[in-house]
Amino acid sequence: MRVNLSANTNNTACNVSIAARIFAEHWDFIYGVILCKVRDKSRADDLFQDFFLSLISRPPSPDIKNIKGYLYRAVTNDIIDSTRRMEKYRNRVHRYAERLKYTIVENGPENALIEAEEINKMFRCIEKHLQRNEAEAVILRYRNHYKIKEIAAAMDVNNTVAWRYISKGLRKIGHFLKKGSYNDCSLL
Repeated sequence: MRVNLSANTNNTACNVSIAARIFAEHWDFIYGVILCKVRDKSRADDLFQDFFLSLISRPPSPDIKNIKGYLYRAVTNDIIDSTRRMEKYRNRVHRYAERLKYTIVENGPENALIEAEEINKMFRCIEKHLQRNEAEAVILRYRNHYKIKEIAAAMDVNNTVAWRYISKGLRKIGHFLKKGSYNDCSLL
């Protein structure tokens, strides 16, 4: 089956010109309706742009007698759809946060304290067995959660050198753990 791409391109160009004409004639009405419904300028700007795209994807029929009535209903429907999408997103984020909260609580405070102490022991071991620059870079990356740029700035080196320190440090830690010489760090 062959698809006629030029017909699709012509159709899209036609839809864009229809939407542009409608926006040129009625932009103040469209924006006024949106602003009246949402009362938030930044959200209104986003909805205004989204409505233009909506008109391109589904242009109004040329048979419409009351274009302002059509635009009012179409804008209102787009706002309702957008509000529903935002609400669904918020609910998903809220449910996800609730699951995380319960997961953390299930571990209990005593387990969190033990885990924190084990992590501190691990970082003391890293400081003891790595060169100063490597240990500093690894600690900044994994305990302080710095990005490479932040590590480089903190250590006054370029990004490549900071990355090299982390890489060498992790490689040494891997060899150290393979040899089983971590007993002297009292990690067990």
